[in-house]
This record gives sequence, C-alpha cells and structure tokens, in this order.
Amino acid sequence: MKKIAPVLISSLLLLSAAACAPASSGTENGGKAETEISLWTYPIGEWGNANSLAPLINAFRRVHPEVSIVIKTVDYTTGDAEVAQAIAEDRAPDLILEGPERLVANWGAGGYMLPLNDLWEGEETEDIYESVERACRKDGTYYIYPLCMTTHCMAINSDLFREAGAWQYIDEESHTWTTEDFWNAVAAIDAYNKEQGFDRDVAAIYCNGQGGDQGTRALVNNLYGGTFADGKVYTVDSAENIKALERLARTEGIRFAPDMNGGEEQAAFCEGELAMSFCWNVVAELNQAISHPDFAASIFPMAFPAEEGKEPSLQGGIWGFGVFDNHDEARAAAAKEFIRFIGEEDYTRAVTTSSYLPVRKLERDPYESDALMTEYDIFSRYLGDYYQITPHWTEARAAWWKLLQAVGAGADVAEAIAGFPNIKE
Repeated sequence: MKKIAPVLISSLLLLSAAACAPASSGTENGGKAETEISLWTYPIGEWGNANSLAPLINAFRRVHPEVSIVIKTVDYTTGDAEVAQAIAEDRAPDLILEGPERLVANWGAGGYMLPLNDLWEGEETEDIYESVERACRKDGTYYIYPLCMTTHCMAINSDLFREAGAWQYIDEESHTWTTEDFWNAVAAIDAYNKEQGFDRDVAAIYCNGQGGDQGTRALVNNLYGGTFADGKVYTVDSAENIKALERLARTEGIRFAPDMNGGEEQAAFCEGELAMSFCWNVVAELNQAISHPDFAASIFPMAFPAEEGKEPSLQGGIWGFGVFDNHDEARAAAAKEFIRFIGEEDYTRAVTTSSYLPVRKLERDPYESDALMTEYDIFSRYLGDYYQITPHWTEARAAWWKLLQAVGAGADVAEAIAGFPNIKE
C-alpha cells in the first residue's frame, strides 16, 4: 500500500542536478537555447515530491536536455492566494497541475492561460473519457490537458453495519444502495446505538467550510435525483434537493455539524464515532489506513444512495496541466513539450505517481495488480458531469456550506435555498 505524503506547507523543491540541469543565460545546448520553466503543483499524490518526480523529469530531459524544470508545491489552504499574487506580479508559473475549476473556470476564463487546443490534436486524446473532455474546455478552447481522475464516493463501517443488522440494505457486489435502503440502514444503526447505550451519531453533515464539500453535495443530489449545476447555472433550489435536505434535517442519527470539516469527518468515521463517511475516495482510504490501521478492514466503499431504478451520479476529481501566458514563446513551447511528453511517452508512470486513475481508456490497467485500486475503479462507471466549471464556483461553494449550517440551525429549507447561490452578475 502506497503512502500518500501530505503537503502541509508550500515548499520550493529544486530538483537535483541529475534531474534538472541548471539553466544558463545565452548558452547553447545542442544548437538550442537553454530554457528554464517552472511547474507549480497542488498536492496530487506524489506530484510535488522531488524523489518521486525525479524519474519523470529524468526521462523528459533525456529527450530534451535543453529544458530544466523548477518545481514548487502549493497547498489548498494558501495556494490560490499564492497563484493570484504571482499573476499580479507577472511571475506566474509556466506550468501548473490542478483541476478544471481553477484552470478552466477561473484562470482560463480570466484570460491568464494559453489555449492548449494543439495538444488535443494527438491520437491519445481520442481515448479520454467524454465527461473529462467536456470539463477541460470553455467555449471551444481547451485550457487543461488532463492527467488523472478519481470518483468521490462514501464509505461505511462494515462491522457496525453487520452488528446492527444494516448490512442487508446494501448491494455488496455493486457497492450501491437505494434511497429507501439508506434510510432503513440509518434507522437500524441509530436504534442499535441506543440499545447498546452508545452516544454517537450515524452520520454527520459536516459544514465547517468547504473542505470535502463534494460529499455533502453528492448525498443531497443523489437522494431524490436533484442536481447542483449544469455548467451554466446553479440548480440547487429544486424540489428534489429541498426534499432531501428536509429529510436529512429530521432524521434521527444524522447530525448537521457546523464544527466539522471533511477531514475531521473522515477521522471521526475511522475512530468509530460515525457509521459512515460522505467524504471519501481511494486516497482517503490509503491515508486513513495508515493512521487508523486497526480500522482498515472495516472500511467498505459505497456509491451514494439513489432512488430505485436510478444509477448514482458521482462527483469526480480531475487533474491536469495548464500553461500560463507569460509572454515568453520559448518557455511556453517548453511547457507544452513537457505536457506532450507526459501524455505520449510516460503517461502510465505519471498517472501512478498521482495515485489516482487514468483519464483515458488504456489497453492495460496500470493498477491491475493493486486490489484496492481495482475495487475503487468500479465507481468510475457512475461518474457524472464535472459541474465545477459553472461560473461563480468559488461563491457557490461558500454558499453551500453556509446553506447547510442554516438548515442545521432550523431554517426553513425552501426559504434558505431560494435563488441559490444569490449571485448577481
């Protein structure tokens, strides 16, 4: 089991001379000018870890010795502010590794990114999943070349489910359940907790900020077939979502938790304080199995519950490369050449370095010998549209957790949700 090293602070990682030759000014290397480019990466698996990236960089530089790469890792707490400041000071990175909500809906829409349409002309892009492809462009312009993805799901405590008689409510083979089965399972576990004298919740609707908010959105949207957005407008204030929030608010055993974020919900689940987690994916299991080894065998990943006869629509994470427009043709060309090399020559290694799944259909599964990754791959078939590229995404995310806080405090759901997210152009 591969450990995913958490990135706690921004750090500048200058790869060793073996990985990245130092740039020089005005020198020639094989008839080509030496070019130094910068790559900033959010914490996506082992990307940003110098030792893990060295094989990738070495392979690239064997083909392109004229290009050196400086890597900086930014986190999700301060990274956006660092990028914004770099843009304002005309020192944006040449390359950045992140998702469409930033590369397409934010920086791309803001005019800071270079179009990557030329990179999409290669035959490799024909195998990229359609839902991923749609998320990488805006108005016909591609701002991201995708690398990897994951499908966010939920998880249950299999031991507790069996003890409480709730295991009967899940489809163990497909890792799915219906909305009715979900409510029945919550009721069974809540009754069991009370019978045993356990002072604990079945589940928590965490809403102390946006951390892990994909889980609470997926839960509410799937229960009765609602949606969050369609890429153009927000559709949160639907009858289906109102019904789901009202039912969650009055269900015993489910607590709205304004004091808890997604990471804290994961920890509470793995410490036995909750019977299920809504903030989950394969990397969560890898991380939590390390910090909670005694609980690892009890983790059973599940799709979010959907109405009888309907398949769940799960939210995914997509990560890929974008190129900032720094008005330097040589650096832009070098940055694109790195992306092209990763996509054509070293794609499998780049994907496994991320510890996520490939965004394209491959003849050979890079994780075919990894039972855990194979188990989670089942959720890829339920991947829904990547609606995070809807305009005003940042404001909508903030509005979502504030809405959950209001509902948890007893607000009328229909009134609290009306006109969500109340953003004026």
